[in-house]
Amino acid sequence: MSLELTACTYSYRLWERKVLDGLDYALPAGLTVLLGPNGAGKSTLLRLAASVTAPRSGTVNLDGVPAGTRAYRRAVAFMPQQITAMTALTAREQVAYTGWLKGMNRRDAWDAAATALGRVDLAGQADTRASRLSGGQLRRVGVASALVHDARVLLLDEPTAGMDPRQRRVFRDILRTLTDEVTVLLSTHDVADLAEESDHVTVLDDGHLVFTGTTTDFLAHAPSDTAPGRQAEAAYTRLSETGAPL
Repeated sequence: MSLELTACTYSYRLWERKVLDGLDYALPAGLTVLLGPNGAGKSTLLRLAASVTAPRSGTVNLDGVPAGTRAYRRAVAFMPQQITAMTALTAREQVAYTGWLKGMNRRDAWDAAATALGRVDLAGQADTRASRLSGGQLRRVGVASALVHDARVLLLDEPTAGMDPRQRRVFRDILRTLTDEVTVLLSTHDVADLAEESDHVTVLDDGHLVFTGTTTDFLAHAPSDTAPGRQAEAAYTRLSETGAPL
């Protein structure tokens, strides 16, 4: 599996400053954390990879299948920052509805919704109205909705924003159970989010990649005198201060 962005440039308007400029990026297998400050271009990268937005120039493909095609959108799932509860629907109905929108028939979507909720540890809340779920549970419904159609790539935009420490831990543990089957790219501006539990780390700053590699290589950028438990923060700080675009 290889999701690749090649020479991708994007700006909101042709005459405005480019959010991304000639970006080349290949998403590795496993769990990758996409780090960067607010405004770095993380959401734009994810939206291009999800085929929600098309680049001004450049290409996006998955194993040679171009973004924008039905096959690509069936294989790549996207969870935006804001998950909206469908007031009248239960958690299972909301997930099944997403599956139906992705082209599944109603019966298959209904059955797959139960499986997807089980994968994110929400089987017990399947019949609870989505509007009554906690913020952390609703984000897990968002992940289940992304998984319901057997996506091969899962793109998550700031999924732990607003979660308390316990909710973050549950969410992290759930993601780790998925990466044997699904490639995950998770964006965050909080360096504490999975940086030391991920397989890979990518750092984006001002629309340019300043690092992409294994988590071990990322942590190696921390100064030798860094206090235990602060390696990820120290590595990110050093890369932000000294890193040059790749």
